[in-house]
Amino acid sequence: MQSESMKPVVAIVVAAGSGSRLGGEVPKALRELGGRPLVGHSLAALADGGVNRAIVVIPAGMMPDFETVLADSPIPASIVIGGAERQDSVLAGLEAIVGDPELATAGFVLVHDAARALVPAEVVARVIDALASGAVGCVPVVPVVDTIRRVTESGSEVVDRTELCAVQTPQGFVREVLHRGHLSVRERGLQVTDDAAVIEALGERVVLVDGSREALKVTEPLDLLFADAILRNRW
Repeated sequence: MQSESMKPVVAIVVAAGSGSRLGGEVPKALRELGGRPLVGHSLAALADGGVNRAIVVIPAGMMPDFETVLADSPIPASIVIGGAERQDSVLAGLEAIVGDPELATAGFVLVHDAARALVPAEVVARVIDALASGAVGCVPVVPVVDTIRRVTESGSEVVDRTELCAVQTPQGFVREVLHRGHLSVRERGLQVTDDAAVIEALGERVVLVDGSREALKVTEPLDLLFADAILRNRW
């Protein structure tokens, strides 16, 4: 029997979004930052953090474009066509892992948004370490620094931000549990935007580790400017 240390650590990189809020003529994952597509930065960070195989989930009709970009990936990266919703894309990635004899032995899987292109390698490593230490699910988070108000029927009220944190990716899981969870939410017709919620629906516990503000999600044009500044500071 293979030990967990010998099994591949696989990442599902979700790159199937159109990026309509970011604008441009190509999917968000192919937008360049410092001369390299966002998905390329994501794969490099995952590789540096301890991931050794990847499944990149892309929009339909974009296979040639992604094949060109992934040709110089630092780790072997397979391509899968995504679904209508994010959870459909993650499930497509999980089923691709099961269908690949080399990947089917993977005990752990990380799910990462390609748009969080500058996640530091140490965040990736913390997630993997938590799984290796026995966590079923692990999520990197950062404290909420803004004052948050909840809208109510009578107006609004301040929420105690000391009880809140912002969730990032990659999120890490025991692969079999995450796969079972995604099949369950699909059968029940549930809509989820967070993979940790998928295993919590099975009654599993999620561990939190420190994330990084550098792992911002590129969603709007201003985010791309912030990411460019972070990248220049690293250089």
